[in-house]
Amino acid sequence: MISFILIIISSIFFSGIIARVKSKAQGRKGPVILQPMYDVLRLLRKGSVYSTTTGPIFRIAPTVYFATVVMAIAVIPFGDRGGLISFDCDFVFFAYVLAFGKFFNIIASLDTGSSFEGMGASREALFSMLVEPAFFLLIGSLGLISGSTSFADIFGAFHLGSSSSYAFALIAAFVLLMICMIENSRMPVDDPKTHLELTMVHEVMILDNSGFDLGLISMATHLKFAMYSALIANLFIGSLAIFPAIVAFFAIEVICAVCVGITESFMARYRMSHNAQFILALTSLSLLIFFGVKFS
Repeated sequence: MISFILIIISSIFFSGIIARVKSKAQGRKGPVILQPMYDVLRLLRKGSVYSTTTGPIFRIAPTVYFATVVMAIAVIPFGDRGGLISFDCDFVFFAYVLAFGKFFNIIASLDTGSSFEGMGASREALFSMLVEPAFFLLIGSLGLISGSTSFADIFGAFHLGSSSSYAFALIAAFVLLMICMIENSRMPVDDPKTHLELTMVHEVMILDNSGFDLGLISMATHLKFAMYSALIANLFIGSLAIFPAIVAFFAIEVICAVCVGITESFMARYRMSHNAQFILALTSLSLLIFFGVKFS
């Protein structure tokens, strides 16, 4: 329950911190930190417009997508304290409930009948497929330490102390941060600000969404940022007492947001043909952790 509440709170500020960091890096004043949430609230107050070519799938997809993100957040622990829902192999549920929501997003974009949106859906499906092995190898490697398949037991058994544990934690944090950026369609894989037809991925998929539906999709994006950063925070929280753990949690959330903002400010977007190589490189890093845990 603690992690669920903290992730909701973090999501309110996460995207705003990213935007503020990018503004400062570009020498601009930038919007207030809560501006992304103001935008979401403005969208949620509006009605949605539907094309005559779309069917019921397009109408329910944003709600399903948002609901799956909330369900995924419910299984994330707070150190060795279980999440709102905790059971064996809950990390598998985490991965595939997110995949279920993304699947609905993809078929909703195809439901519009637009080949343009179909192009973005194809890229989104490819990137999600390529990033999946990195996630499972990473969590599976950490699971070898605890001998458990539950998120709470996995993170509760991971203690920082030796030089190898710090190395594992830093590499794992990097992999999870990159997965976070890929799953949220950010640089260097995708640019949420571009509207260039040949390079759009996620943005082209939601071009037909508007009003309340677009607000749900945007809110789900903010939650996913905080959700993946919470996984990173769990690497360092371990079995800390409740108050220091909460302070560390928010500190790591802010650090992750700043890292995303800096990356998007100073790193160029990869060519579309290089994205697959970059994502597969994350799997190689996860394999490095796996062999390190296996033979340590």
